[in-house]
Amino acid sequence: DLFSLPFPPEYGGLSGSALTLNVAIEEIAKVCATSALILAVQALGSYPIILAGTDAQKERWLPDLASGRKLAAYALTEPGAGSDPGGMVTRAIRRGDDYILRGSKIWITDGGVADTIVVFASTEPGTRSKGISAFIVDVKNAPGLTATTIHGKLGIRGSNTAELHFDDVRIPAENRIGAEGEGFKIALRVLDRSRPGVAAQALGIAQGALDYAVGYAKERRQFGKSIAEFQGIQFMLADMEAQTAAARALVYHASELIDRRSDQVTHYAAICKLVAGDTAMKVTTDAVQVLGGYGYVREYPVERMMRDAKITQIYEGTNQIQRVVIARNLLKG
Repeated sequence: DLFSLPFPPEYGGLSGSALTLNVAIEEIAKVCATSALILAVQALGSYPIILAGTDAQKERWLPDLASGRKLAAYALTEPGAGSDPGGMVTRAIRRGDDYILRGSKIWITDGGVADTIVVFASTEPGTRSKGISAFIVDVKNAPGLTATTIHGKLGIRGSNTAELHFDDVRIPAENRIGAEGEGFKIALRVLDRSRPGVAAQALGIAQGALDYAVGYAKERRQFGKSIAEFQGIQFMLADMEAQTAAARALVYHASELIDRRSDQVTHYAAICKLVAGDTAMKVTTDAVQVLGGYGYVREYPVERMMRDAKITQIYEGTNQIQRVVIARNLLKG
């Protein structure tokens, strides 16, 4: 049933509400960021179809994704095009009723296990973002597509991350989402919805670390009393709580704006992702400090939470990119 949360009921979903989905991601991430990411990426890989697909595409692809029978992935980033997707070099060349995909993608979550991947490629080289188009790739019917799993990650180690290689992969033209050249606009619309999902993951990580630090501080005794009685520890915990509560308010607000289809979504999606990602990193680092030496070993979960938190400042647009988005919105007009 969790997989059905991002999808509207008419395609087998439970609600399609961003707030409902992100509360679920938050709750799961309190315990395991990787498990929360499975749900977040199922939404991410399906959003292009939900937001811009034809009725026929929605009817064909969404029910299996909503039921969890198939897994989705989203392939935008390339080795030379991360924060600058307009610089992508992966090509989609029209050949009759098909397109031929050539190129590679990197850092694709679930890229090695997904059944359905939305891939962005240039259909008009030299025009940067204006020439990007989006395509649905059915992995089992995509000879020439290979996935190489990336190992040695700092965090989210339970999640598959892959580099994808497209060696003349033939895609039916009917699998193109939107018109040629609309891919970049679709990608931005997707990020407006997916960034609060990453923020919810970050929020859950922070809350999980805070809960563990509070419990530990009550039990750990030094100088004849629990360390929770020391004001230095109390101030750390109070700051952790305040930061987490502020992040939650922003995540929920951005999610509600999505559900209301507000024109402020882009601005607040960037704000909540920025604040929640930075909060997760700060709170988990402080949780390790509260536990002292015990926080530094795998026997206790806060070191994993700290490692997992870092990625929330990087994917779905780095937190530096979020600042660019926020500033542009402030200064435009």
